[in-house]
Amino acid sequence: MLKNIPPILSPELMKILLEMGHGDEIVLADGNFPAASVAQRLIRCDGHGVPELLEAVLKLFPLDIYVDRPVALMSVVPGDKTQPTIWEQYRAIVKASGEKFSAFEFVERFAFYERAKKAYAVVATSEKALYANVILKKGVL
Repeated sequence: MLKNIPPILSPELMKILLEMGHGDEIVLADGNFPAASVAQRLIRCDGHGVPELLEAVLKLFPLDIYVDRPVALMSVVPGDKTQPTIWEQYRAIVKASGEKFSAFEFVERFAFYERAKKAYAVVATSEKALYANVILKKGVL
């Protein structure tokens, strides 16, 4: 056991976070996301939601300060009446992390999938909220 490591962070996820370099991206995916079909490296985090995972990851993970928006969300598909309330929770978590943050980047659905294919890793969760996928770009210390 180690001290001060959030227990939601598995050894496999810790390894991935350590391996990632500046500019690499990781996707925290909701339960509807096609994680297995797009991931170069897939980490399962079944039974957990994205907010608790996001909070734990940001305790260790520096966001890239050299880009305008190091946190990206999947845009609501035009015509979809869904209003994602989870985004405000994400905003509070990112702000509370102490990382530099001004606004989210919003990425069209299919562009998000393509970006996820290039991500260093995808973490599959059991998150039930719609449009709950997040891409984080790693920074430097």
